[in-house]
Amino acid sequence: MSKPINVESFKGIFTPILMPVTNDYDGVIDVPRLRRHVSEIIERGVDGILAFGSNSEFYMFDDGEMIEATKEIIDEAAGRVPVMFGVGHIRTSKAVALAKRAAELDIDAISVLQPMFIQPTKPALYHHFKAVADAVPDTAVLIYDNPGRAGYPIGIPTIVKLAHDVDNIVGIKDSSGNITNLQELVRQTSDIDFKVFAGKDTVVFAGFCCGASGAVCSTANIYPELVCGIYDKFAAGDYEGARENQFKLNPIRNSQDAASFPAATKDMANLMGMEAGPSVLPTEATDGAALEGMVKAMRDGGYLE
Repeated sequence: MSKPINVESFKGIFTPILMPVTNDYDGVIDVPRLRRHVSEIIERGVDGILAFGSNSEFYMFDDGEMIEATKEIIDEAAGRVPVMFGVGHIRTSKAVALAKRAAELDIDAISVLQPMFIQPTKPALYHHFKAVADAVPDTAVLIYDNPGRAGYPIGIPTIVKLAHDVDNIVGIKDSSGNITNLQELVRQTSDIDFKVFAGKDTVVFAGFCCGASGAVCSTANIYPELVCGIYDKFAAGDYEGARENQFKLNPIRNSQDAASFPAATKDMANLMGMEAGPSVLPTEATDGAALEGMVKAMRDGGYLE
């Protein structure tokens, strides 16, 4: 059974955890390596884990694989940090069914992405998110708005209406990268206890300046001290130090844009000797100029010799 809703635990840096696999074709999740990675990033400072976000390659695994892997994550985390579970099904009934299965686990929240490929109307989007949240009324739900991957934005009015209408929709991961968008989400939900997370690694500091509660950062899989330092320093009032961390991170994160999503995160982890394994086909490892650019950025940042 999911944990009681505790919005105060939704703050800081959450990591959409990498999902190591035994080989790129079969994509069988390597549980021992996954568990090692869970403990490593917790010990190195992350404030929470998102299981099966975009960088967990959720679209490559079936529901049973995701549920079983999340059980391993929860067991390894052992209550040290909150664990969220990502739902990304296009069909509402499938999203509801998966959310119900996830809510049977000892998770802290469910994150729900807008349906990809199709583009529902705003009322249809409202009904989709409400249906998922209503199916798990005792579980915290966060909206995941990723217009770059889904192909369209959910829209601020729809998000704000859901935040006010549905009791267990308690936050959002905003991956638009648009600071005005994030700021408006904070402003228009300031009358309720609604947690806004920045979903773009390059705007974490700016997000905190706008009143965001946290951020979901794929780079925290690889550079947790650097990324978590943005939040830790900001929370301690060291705004200049937090900004310095952000500025050190940005060239490294920006170098990933030349690679195929989401290979770059695993590629960087492997370059750091983390044994993240390959991406699941058809995503292939980065090579050529894109790889050279990432290596240079990591070297310039002091992470490679």
